This record gives sequence, C-alpha cells and structure tokens, in this order.
Amino acid sequence: MDYLELTSPSYQLRKIPPPANSLPRKNSFSGRHSLANHMLMVKWNTKDGWLSPSIVPFQNLSLNPATCVFHYAFECFEGMKAYKDKDGGIRLFRPDMNMARLNRSSKRIALPTLDEDAAIKLISELVKLDSRFIPQTRGYSLYLRPTMIGTQETLGVSAPSSALLFVIASPVGPYYPTGFKAISLEATDYAVRAWPGGVGDKKLGANYAPCIVPQTEAAKRGHQQNLWLFGEEEYVTEVGTMNLFVALKNKETGQNELITAPLDGTILEGVTRDSVLTLARERLGPRGWTISERKLTMSEIAQAADEGRMIEVFGAGTAAIVSPVRTISWKGRTVDCGLKENEEAGKVALEMKNWIEGIQYGDEEHSWRKVPNECAINLQNPMHGPRESIWGARIGRQVIYRPRGSAPIRSVEGEKDLQEDPSIHF
Repeated sequence: MDYLELTSPSYQLRKIPPPANSLPRKNSFSGRHSLANHMLMVKWNTKDGWLSPSIVPFQNLSLNPATCVFHYAFECFEGMKAYKDKDGGIRLFRPDMNMARLNRSSKRIALPTLDEDAAIKLISELVKLDSRFIPQTRGYSLYLRPTMIGTQETLGVSAPSSALLFVIASPVGPYYPTGFKAISLEATDYAVRAWPGGVGDKKLGANYAPCIVPQTEAAKRGHQQNLWLFGEEEYVTEVGTMNLFVALKNKETGQNELITAPLDGTILEGVTRDSVLTLARERLGPRGWTISERKLTMSEIAQAADEGRMIEVFGAGTAAIVSPVRTISWKGRTVDCGLKENEEAGKVALEMKNWIEGIQYGDEEHSWRKVPNECAINLQNPMHGPRESIWGARIGRQVIYRPRGSAPIRSVEGEKDLQEDPSIHF
C-alpha cells in the first residue's frame, strides 16, 4: 500500500486492514513509542494554495537541510484526542477549538491558515481509518497531533512560500493508570515562559523547548513541574504545559472561588481550560461558587493556605484532563494546596475529570462531542476560494489504496474485512 487517491465524484471510504502484528497491545500504549499506521498530509504553496490531501502509511519526511522550519522555527501544532464510546462509536472532543487555535498559531508565524471544517473532515477520515487503534476501554484514546511546518528551502528570513500540514496519531492509555497522584510544583521566577506581546498564547514548538531546562532543574529538587510566575507581583500563569486552576475561599466574600489566569496574551487558550470554566459556571455556579478569570499572585495563594482558605489546586490539559497539586515550593517554604494526607485529588478536580470524561466517552450527550460521520465540510479553498485544483474541491470523494508500482487493487468494505487478530488483546 502506498497512497490514497481521491477520484470518484461520490464519497465512499474503502478500507484495507493494516497487518495485525502492527497493532500494539493494550498495556503497551504510550505516546512515546506507539504510532498508528497512517498519517494525513496536505501541501501548500503561495501559487496554488492548498493541494490535494493524502492519507498515507506512516513514514519519514524528506526535507532539505536548508528548509526554513529547521532554522527559524516555522512550526505550530495541536493536541487533540479521539475516543470510543460504550457502543464502539468514535468521538472527537471539541475539534473546532483545536482547528481555530491552529489557525491563530499559524497566522502569527506567517504560515497559511486553513478551512477549519475541511481540516476536521480530513482528520475524521484518518481517525476512521485507524479506529481499531482505539480500545473500547475508558481511559484509552487516540492522540492526534496536527502539525504545520514551513517547507521553503532557504536560509533567508521571510514568510515561507511553501508549507506542509501533517497529522499523526498515537494510541495512549490513562495518564494516571493506577489513579491520581498529586504532584509537587516549584514556583519559578528565574525563567519566564511567556511575556506580553509575545507568543505564549500560541501553540508553537518554540515555546516548549526553552521550558525543558527549568523543568529538569525543578526535577532535581524533587518537583514534577514548574509553576511559572510573572513579573514583580509574581502572578501565577501556567503549570508546566497546563493551565492552572486554584480553588479557595474568597477572603472578602467568604464564597468558594475557582480562579484561573485571564487570557492576556501570555496564557495558552486551552481547550480543557475552556471546558472546565464552562462546566464550572454551569454546575458549580448554582452551588454558590464564583468562577473567576483574574490575576492571582503567589503571595495570595500562600496567604490562603496559611489562613485555612485553600481548597485545592490543579492543572488542566488534554493529556491528563486534570492534574492535582499537593504542594508548591516557593521562596524556601512549602505551600500546602489543600489536600489531606490520604487524598490525591480534591473534589472539584474529581468532578471535572468525571464530567469531561463523561462527554468524551459518550455517557452524556453534549454539543462538544463530534462524531466523524457527522462532521460538516465547507468546500472552499481557504486561500483562494473554490477551484477545481484545490484542497476543498477534492474532499469527499472515493478513497482507494494502491500498492506501490501497480494497478489499483481490489477495494474491500465491511467489518468482516477489519476483524481484529485474536492475539491482540484490547
């Protein structure tokens, strides 16, 4: 098998099953080691806009050493997941937010934007093709990594004249396979993750590499993540690569308050962050909680802990949904984050995890879940409008595998052609 060709006026997806021995066993699922069989690729250039998409067997990329992504970091990416519900149906979780954020990121670094509906449709085809990599077990999912890179071969610094969008997938298991394990943070002020006017609110690879050394230094001192502080006021911003939430009893009002940093350009607009805020306003608000997007200093957190007003602290992100925090190391002291000695997660974090997972795995019908078969598509070229030779006009047509160097092989359909090998234990 070599590639997929988009040919027929009517749309049908015809699948050839991957070799059974290419599937990892359930207990071996790890984003570091396991990758699904296929990848999506779409090229772009300034002359033609987006070209025809292809879904191909997972493979290496061949790039000239002068390609601009290597020298000037023309790269952005997304992180999202596909799930199987209790009936075996496939679900994406809020992919529209991921694609909108990808467009904001790409635009900021002079890469092309894309038709968000069309991108979701293409990703859905990839997910359906590799759906057997998703076990029908709660906690397991298919992690999707849409990535856009500049591909112009030049040492000059300018907007790339060519780019590549590719999507790879990795089957992953539960972030906490044996249950929550609360983490310790090091409040970090000697390094800055983001600053006003910068790109801290964009999902760029260039934002991540500079954080590794501070994280390594924190680990040497026994902490799992950095709590990034900003400015002389020591505002808390993010925890590692996650958004931060603090639940405390407000000193002025006496009400329970759930706080996260505002979107001021230094905070990543997390999909999980938005989900937690929305659910908190819908479900915690009626219980008397105040939900706030406001600046919060490290000294306020320490004061709440000292005065017995701290309820809990947790990070929020795609990988773990929520990550409870036990302590924060700050200025030579340990700040307790509200958990009892025998607790690994607070009540709010537990509820958020259960609520969000309930939507992701289909326990609760919700507008956030997208079924690939229901994904709408807009047949428009995002750069040049409708044309016969562009991406949008070629979506939604028959997909046929061809083996390398041969005529088209017989296409097969139906679940009987996609039965899992009995030696694969999901």
